[in-house]
Amino acid sequence: MMLRMASKLYSTPASALEGLTTDGMMVAVGGFGLCGIPENLIVALRDSNAKDLTCVSNNAGVDGWGLGLLLQTKQIKKMLSSYVGENAEFERQFMADELEIEFCPQGTLAERLRAGGAGIRGFYTKTGVGTVVAEGKETMDFDGETCVLERGIIADLSLVKAWKADEAGNLIYRKTARNFNPMVAMAGKVTIAEVEEIVPVGTFDPDQIHTPSIYIDRIVQGTFEKRIEQLTVTAS
Repeated sequence: MMLRMASKLYSTPASALEGLTTDGMMVAVGGFGLCGIPENLIVALRDSNAKDLTCVSNNAGVDGWGLGLLLQTKQIKKMLSSYVGENAEFERQFMADELEIEFCPQGTLAERLRAGGAGIRGFYTKTGVGTVVAEGKETMDFDGETCVLERGIIADLSLVKAWKADEAGNLIYRKTARNFNPMVAMAGKVTIAEVEEIVPVGTFDPDQIHTPSIYIDRIVQGTFEKRIEQLTVTAS
C-alpha cells in the first residue's frame, strides 16, 4: 500500500493561518527591512484580529507596511528585534510605554532562532557583555573571556517568504531575500511559507534547497508588491 503525504498547499493566506492564531502568541517573522517579508501572511495575521502578540523579527517593518500594519492596529504587545529605526509609529508607542521591546544584537538574534530550531535551549556569546543587553542574564567565563547566556527562540508560529517551494515544502530563497527566513522557518512550532512559485516534488536539485520540507507545515502562493524601503536617486 502506498502512503500519500497530506497536502501542505493552501489557497489563501487567511486559510493558511486558519486555526493557528491565538491572543498572546509568539510569532517569528522573516525578512530584513522590506526584503523577503511574508507580506501577505502579515496582512492575514492583522485581519485575524489576534492581539497581545510577541513578534520576533529583525525589524518592525515601516509605517503602513510589514509589521508596521500590526503596530497600527496595536496587535503587538512586545517586539524582539535588532533594529527598528524605520518606523515612526514604533518609536511613538515605545516612548509612550505602549509597547514592550527586547533589543537583541543581530547575529545573536539569528543564532537564537537557529538554536531554537535545532533544539538548543541556550548558548554563550561574548556579544553584549558589559551592556544593557546582558542585564539580568547569566554570565560565565571561557578561557578568560566573559560570555552571556542567550536563550534559543521557539515561536508558536513562524511566517516566512521564499522564492520557490515544491509541493512537499522544500524552499529556495532568492538572493538577499534569504536573510532571516531560514532561521525563522526552523524556530516555529508551526511554520507557514508564502512563495512566488510552487513546483512539483523532484524539480529541485537537493543541493539547491535552503530550507528542507521538514520545517514547513503550510504553503501558500502569493503576489507581491516588493516595495522599496528607501529610494535614493541622483539628479540627472
